Amino acid sequence: MSQWVYLEDISEHVGEDVEIRGWMFNKRSSGKIHFLQLRDGTGFIQAIVEKSSTDEEVFKTADSLRMESSVVVEGRVREDKRSPYGYELDVKNIEVIQIPSEDYPISKKEHGIDFLMTNRHLWLRSKRQFHILRIRDEVIRATREFYHSKKFVLVDTPIFTGAIGESAGETFSVKYFDLGKAYLAQTGQLYLEAAIMALGKVFNLGPTFRAEKSKTRRHLTEFWMNEAEMAYYTSDDNMTFQEELISYIVKRVLEKASEHLEAIGRDVKPLEKVKAPFPRISYDEAVKLLQKKGFDMKWGDDIGGDEETGISVEFDRPVMVYNYPGNIKAFYMQPDPNNPKVVLCNDMIAPEGYGEIIGASQRIHDPDLLIEKIKEFNLPVESYDWYVDLRRYGTVPHSGFGMGIERLVAWICKLDHIREAIPFARTIYRIHP
Repeated sequence: MSQWVYLEDISEHVGEDVEIRGWMFNKRSSGKIHFLQLRDGTGFIQAIVEKSSTDEEVFKTADSLRMESSVVVEGRVREDKRSPYGYELDVKNIEVIQIPSEDYPISKKEHGIDFLMTNRHLWLRSKRQFHILRIRDEVIRATREFYHSKKFVLVDTPIFTGAIGESAGETFSVKYFDLGKAYLAQTGQLYLEAAIMALGKVFNLGPTFRAEKSKTRRHLTEFWMNEAEMAYYTSDDNMTFQEELISYIVKRVLEKASEHLEAIGRDVKPLEKVKAPFPRISYDEAVKLLQKKGFDMKWGDDIGGDEETGISVEFDRPVMVYNYPGNIKAFYMQPDPNNPKVVLCNDMIAPEGYGEIIGASQRIHDPDLLIEKIKEFNLPVESYDWYVDLRRYGTVPHSGFGMGIERLVAWICKLDHIREAIPFARTIYRIHP
């Protein structure tokens, strides 16, 4: 009986009889030979069924297969450098699990993006989506590895929350039993700040939700975010740590997922330049740069998507813009003691026009100043009683950031739209499938 092996390990079984359990995603045939394109979730291979050397029933079975037939195929592995996969399978037997009763909806012809997103549950099976999701997996694996190598502790933060981290106008609210209104978390930051007082250095990785009605190629309403908080870190410490994190992730993807980058046609030369230290420019410098490039930008304006692209093209790696005006940033950011008009924060902007991938700041650690800012931003002080408590008992300077997983994946893969960076995209126009 042949050994069941996964296609990602096929190179270890040259000359052996093996069993592949998977799906046929394409087929071409002549009168005397069938070329079956198989996948099993870990890789791809071409299986050869020759009439002259195969049992007649096996040849007939191969002839009957339609796209996305699920099959168990037995055969002998051989290396073939002419094959797009490097190896081929000479088929000895085919066990059919299912042959679809109708044609597979996604054919070789061109389909519009709306059709593909409506059929996202099937589109995931395509080669390009397979490779993108493998790269995403490596990004998340590298993120976790980095934090654990730095002795951070994973802290899972709530999805339901009564405290708003950013703006009330951008939250999804739900009725929470008899306790009134709750919100789907925009961020786990506030809870991570509580955790650092117990654990020192912490991170999370999970879904977050933003109800802003944005239609850009960089926005989703549900996305995955990695956040970190560090006790006793200054804003400068924070920026240095972010450089190390991004450099590590990109390096690991180049090492572990290069074949997937190659398969989607990603030029890796720009990624090879992503090494710390990264360039840093102040908000003031960014405004002057944008004005010089012809942008209608004045001091106090936020830096939007077009402006981020205008900045990023000046650099060959991520750039950090630091110390924005306080009135365009969140309530919890520490004012610069040398210039109270700005806060100790930074946005990391990816190169190649992919915009912000990290938002960060040093947090306010003085309880009175925090209360003042909560009121200034018209937020209910009573909802943040526990958050202020953190400053009443053993307060320390501390910093943290949030990194968008999909934006990072979109940049690393050089995707046209962020919707391909997540298995099932949620946008203002789509919640199906």
